Amino acid sequence: MSEKRVALVTGGTRGIGKAIAERLLGEGWDVAVCGRSAPEASIAGPDGREAVFFAADIRSAEVADDLVAQVKARFGRLDLLVNNAGGSPKADLADSSPRLIEKVIALNLMAPLYLARAAQAAMRDQAEGGHIVNIASISGQRPSPGTAAYGAAKAGLLSATGSLAMEWGPLVRVNAIVVGLVEAVEGQDEHYGGPEGIARLSATVPMGRMARGGDVASMVAWLASPDAAYVTGANIPLHGGGERPAVLQ
Repeated sequence: MSEKRVALVTGGTRGIGKAIAERLLGEGWDVAVCGRSAPEASIAGPDGREAVFFAADIRSAEVADDLVAQVKARFGRLDLLVNNAGGSPKADLADSSPRLIEKVIALNLMAPLYLARAAQAAMRDQAEGGHIVNIASISGQRPSPGTAAYGAAKAGLLSATGSLAMEWGPLVRVNAIVVGLVEAVEGQDEHYGGPEGIARLSATVPMGRMARGGDVASMVAWLASPDAAYVTGANIPLHGGGERPAVLQ
């Protein structure tokens, strides 16, 4: 087995993706991150090792193919793909332009599929195979008013996770993390209505708080470890026990 482990984390320059990249660096992985623009500061692990940044708009199949090829050329292999990049502005579907709907679905569903396809081609020739982890959302399992296209895309990603695990096993494992409410990052507290909104929502979660980037990073690290060698096709909830229904509040 190769001692070198290489990971690609999309959207790895901020938020959850940054936490994932930093965790993997701390565990000895070589890490590539991508985004449409370079981060203001390098992404580094606790020992000072830094992730390598690649500029890429992954909504294009050609760009996704090229990105994976660049990572493999730089590091010689690819062992882990974390499809983390995603998101959506809040807008009712009736008020959304077709272009916005297409962009949301392209980022949250098409890009992960394009990258998974390219990563599998790189991993299948390795004796150890590889792992793909899709960062999904609870929005793909319950109504997502205000972000309907995002919820639909995440639902598609969850469906694809099981399908690809069946298509690509046993060499390539594919799993998804179904993330619930997550603490706002980079000054985006207003997304939840400011501090009061954050406190109100946190109180509905059995664990008493929203998820943090480190919580997601820990799950990624476990899924990519030998301890999870038999885990594939799983959609793993990471929501602190879920959101309390309004009727029970």
